[in-house]
Amino acid sequence: MAHIRPAMFPGGYAAASSHSLRDCLSRFILGMLLLAGVPSAYGEIERIYLDSTDLNILVDDNHLFHLVQIGESNVTLQIHTQVQHPDIVQFVPSPLDIPGSADPNDTAEITHDIWAYGKSPGHSEVTFNATPVGSVNLSSVFLRVTVMHSNTISIISYIMGWIYFAAWSVSFYPQIYINFKRKSVVGLNFDFLALNIMGFTMYSLFNCGLYFSKAIQDEYLSRHPRSVNPVQLNDVFFSLHAAFATLVTITQCYLYERDDQRVSMTGRGILSGFVVVVIVTAGLGAGGQIEWLDFLYGCSYIKLCITLIKYVPQAYMNYKRKSTVGWSIGNIFLDFVGGFLSILQMALNAYNYNDWISFFGDATKFGLGLFSLVFDVFFILQHYVFYRHADEKKYDLDVKA
Repeated sequence: MAHIRPAMFPGGYAAASSHSLRDCLSRFILGMLLLAGVPSAYGEIERIYLDSTDLNILVDDNHLFHLVQIGESNVTLQIHTQVQHPDIVQFVPSPLDIPGSADPNDTAEITHDIWAYGKSPGHSEVTFNATPVGSVNLSSVFLRVTVMHSNTISIISYIMGWIYFAAWSVSFYPQIYINFKRKSVVGLNFDFLALNIMGFTMYSLFNCGLYFSKAIQDEYLSRHPRSVNPVQLNDVFFSLHAAFATLVTITQCYLYERDDQRVSMTGRGILSGFVVVVIVTAGLGAGGQIEWLDFLYGCSYIKLCITLIKYVPQAYMNYKRKSTVGWSIGNIFLDFVGGFLSILQMALNAYNYNDWISFFGDATKFGLGLFSLVFDVFFILQHYVFYRHADEKKYDLDVKA
């Protein structure tokens, strides 16, 4: 620690006493100016920031990051960490001392080393404050720390994410191919298609709004100041691609044989209800009664509802026909692979970060994934067990008769 010796002045104790009074008065004024947030003539730290806001650390491992200050102060500051979960991560040094300068430089850039130590797996947010109070604004300085058991598990989880993304993206094409090969959509339920296009349109609105609109991103960050945008580019691609592939399938319904199939009155009623919700919430957003982020949340809730019910019409149609002819089992296999890997990824992440609350606590994501898997298994049973003897040629002759 650096020490500065007081200067010796001629004139004995009287001069020293006079200097001490002036020094005390100067320090008092400086302290009042700092508390008031007013720049002083003694210099001040203009800004403090971190070189990273996200850290990934292994248990019992250390990770170096940097705190950067712009400008100097003539008083010593202490930077304290406020750790959300102290049992997950700790920091050295804590607190961090930033010594004052006798000749403050307002443009100096100084980097301080801080070590983060992973104590146990989990997630923790870290905020910072400084003493003396009001000496520097640290309200926007924060850190998100993830401590994990294994980096290998993290890589496997990442790979799984891309595999189920690919499986779900490709899953639309077996149905398109079967329709093209048969030149018929008989056996494909139109309620399922209508619900699917509505769901993926809503999902696309949500993803595109949060990914491309700066205004909506600002709304999200104002509600969740230390969060990251939940929508990534692959989410945007998947939703737009899914809507496109569904539109291709719907176009096939106009081009190929469809018998007397149409969207049922029940399906039309459900879709009309969703359309009313969209129109009302969009009107409230345009009128400034709600934020556009709330409108997008409404779209995402519609997508969730549709995911819960969209398979029911197809399963019931297969039951009535006692056949799965016209319904692609390849679509179901790919959907099953994607759903299974999605839930397995959630389980791996929960173990790796000791975050089982996110696995069981996120009832929507877990429930929807499990619900889709149950329907996939049911469709597989319909195809290979219940109606495995269904003959396409015989069924087509019966329809024409």
